[in-house]
Amino acid sequence: MYKRILTVQDISCLGQCSITVALPILSACGHEAVILPSAVLSTHTGCFTGFTFRDLSPDFDGIIKHWTDESIKFDAVYTGYLGNRNQVSDVERIFSTLTNPGAKLICDPAMADHGKLYCGFDGDYVKSISRLCEKSHIILPNITEACLLCGIPYSENITEEYVDKLTECLHEKFSATVVLTGVGFEKEKTGVLVSYSDGRKFHYSHKRIPQAFHGTGDIYSSAFVGAYMRGFDENGAAKLAADYTIKCIENTYGDGNHKYGVKFETAIPDLINVLMLNL
Repeated sequence: MYKRILTVQDISCLGQCSITVALPILSACGHEAVILPSAVLSTHTGCFTGFTFRDLSPDFDGIIKHWTDESIKFDAVYTGYLGNRNQVSDVERIFSTLTNPGAKLICDPAMADHGKLYCGFDGDYVKSISRLCEKSHIILPNITEACLLCGIPYSENITEEYVDKLTECLHEKFSATVVLTGVGFEKEKTGVLVSYSDGRKFHYSHKRIPQAFHGTGDIYSSAFVGAYMRGFDENGAAKLAADYTIKCIENTYGDGNHKYGVKFETAIPDLINVLMLNL
């Protein structure tokens, strides 16, 4: 169960997202977490202005060469927020040359939310992420990202028919299992839908907390990857990750001084307990 997982995403020095959450969560799940930072930001881009951004693409070749020379291999590659679209080719190169047999490529196409792209991204970036999704075994988009990948207009009216249209399109474009977040069919509920290419579906509904926090998608994806690589199936990993993310939000909700992220650290003991109880 002890796996070596490479995660490729940015480091936001303050903000509780991306590698800042992926590294401790994957480690808490009992894995060796290896990082390849796509960029370094002073803070995340969600609710801060004037943040610094340094693209680390020029370092990729040297790092990949060193790993190649050392015969380093990975059991999974998990991608999140990439610094630019050119890094997709580097991820593809890593997956084709630096992975063990049976390794998993898991892509969180972290590029958009609430109907719009993140700052600095455009249509060309969406096309590049789409190419990475084509190589992936599992993709973890939210509703907005699924719409962008499919070219379907975004709607806040989440119906079963609308979600079916999204997942059908995603399966037509990609061979990956789809883990779609933000799927709620009731006013006070949200949830996650796991959709398989053979038509099977699993929907896990949970309560909706009436406040948006930055970084919860990264927390969800990291917990999903950690549980999945520990032996949970996709449905079990999706449920565990949702419960853990909700716990992180609950531990933060109401703290007006902590609006830039969630206190995921306080819920790590809960995550470990659930992992131990289910294995």
